[in-house]
Amino acid sequence: MFERLVSYLDSVRSRDPAPRSRWEILLYPGVIALGLHKVAHWLFEAKLFFFARLINHFSRFLTAIDIHPGAKIGKNFFIDHGFTVIGETAEIGDNVTIYQCVTLGGTNPTNGEGGKRHPTLRDNVIVGSGAQVIGPITVGERSRIGANAVVTDDVPEGATMVGLKARSTLVPAEEWMKEFIPYGTPCDDPCAEGVNGDCVEKLQRDVARLQEQIDALKKQGEVSVGPDLFSDRKSGTKS
Repeated sequence: MFERLVSYLDSVRSRDPAPRSRWEILLYPGVIALGLHKVAHWLFEAKLFFFARLINHFSRFLTAIDIHPGAKIGKNFFIDHGFTVIGETAEIGDNVTIYQCVTLGGTNPTNGEGGKRHPTLRDNVIVGSGAQVIGPITVGERSRIGANAVVTDDVPEGATMVGLKARSTLVPAEEWMKEFIPYGTPCDDPCAEGVNGDCVEKLQRDVARLQEQIDALKKQGEVSVGPDLFSDRKSGTKS
């Protein structure tokens, strides 16, 4: 048991450069919340629901992290900072990292039955701060959920999800192969081209070039066209 604890603390240290010793990691809210959840989950499995909830409420008061006693959590799970909510039917694989203010939330069943209504996170998933992962979806192995993303559909293995509603992006192989990416978000924005308007500017240049070619053909008398294709009909000026 001691060896497993040391291995877990070392796994946390490999993802967070701040602690100076293993003793310091033992004071982390996420580590305390996970330890108390193990007790609450054992009580929940034994159908001692009241006592499981009691431990859960004490843990939430102490750490600002709410993990339902029914949630299933794998090895080396790390919550970096607090204010995180994990629902009853959530399933979390090994070596998963979650940052602050994340919700693994459930959908409201319309048939009156609980069932599976919270996400499943496969091994080595990273969820950035403020992300909302909602519903009985599966987040594939080594996937990254960017900060403040809202995810309501299955996430392919190795994908990086960004935005509201989250969209999948392609990242360079050297980024994908990294064992760990802080906050699940590459420093070089894989969507920078679209976000910065480069695609729009390129389209505008293409349109201007086409208009120039049409003007040249009109002067040569090779084509007969009406008003400029890219003119503003109301003002009569070119856009």
